[in-house]
Amino acid sequence: MKKYILFTLMALMAGLFQVQAQDVDTTKTYMVIKNDGTEYVGRIMSKDARELLLRTDNVGDIYIPMHEVKEIQEVDEADITPSGTVMRDDVFATRYMLTTNGLPMKKGESYINWYLFGPDFQFGVAENVGVGVMTTWLASPLVGTFKYSIPLNERKTANLGLGTLVGTLSWAQPDGFGALPFASLTLGDRKSNVTLTGGFLYTTFEGNSDSRGLFSVAAMTKVGNKVSLVFDSVIAPPTTSDGGTFSYLIPALRIQTKPTRAFQFGFGGIVVDGDLLPFPVPMINFFQQI
Repeated sequence: MKKYILFTLMALMAGLFQVQAQDVDTTKTYMVIKNDGTEYVGRIMSKDARELLLRTDNVGDIYIPMHEVKEIQEVDEADITPSGTVMRDDVFATRYMLTTNGLPMKKGESYINWYLFGPDFQFGVAENVGVGVMTTWLASPLVGTFKYSIPLNERKTANLGLGTLVGTLSWAQPDGFGALPFASLTLGDRKSNVTLTGGFLYTTFEGNSDSRGLFSVAAMTKVGNKVSLVFDSVIAPPTTSDGGTFSYLIPALRIQTKPTRAFQFGFGGIVVDGDLLPFPVPMINFFQQI
């Protein structure tokens, strides 16, 4: 009798495992991340409490014990590179070289953008809301930033960012003040996007004030799992006081050295009244998640 009961329980468990093994969608593509950080991309052909069978294009079928699996993520086949790796979102995609965009920061997401002249701290304090502070190594100027992102479609591939920069020259010149409210329209996602930004800069210094419109066209696209092409610009149309147009154009290359760090460099050019003047000093900055 005991043997019959034991045999029945084993048969039921085997049947349960068989049902679990069949309860997978073999048409979807997944990335399986093991506890040691190894990643495999393919279709899950079977899965039970003990192991899963992953069918990959580059190394064939792989049996992976479930106790070695850290995470399973569904991926879009369009994000898979020819080498079989997954092209991830750029974690620092809310920033180009100098300007920001309409893409939202996630709640709890934060990073430091280290420029040669000083740090820029950015914090996702709520969904679609980011605040930050940027300064130089001399703590002058000291600038606070705020941005609220509004998704314009269900896929969130069009986003409007509304924000402002407010700063002072702090200890160096207490009465020096500036503000730059702006709006950014971004089309795309964290892998590839283009942004048009318009803002209005107001400054006051030693009793004299000035104001002017500022614009920017910026874009980025990932060309590999760790490499992105970036373009940024700052465009100042002519005003009645100066009568000239000034533009700063910055093509750059961003390299993801680690999942939480990136290095970016580029050489800019200055356009004054239609004349292009090369700017020989490179723009370099480092991104670091915190």
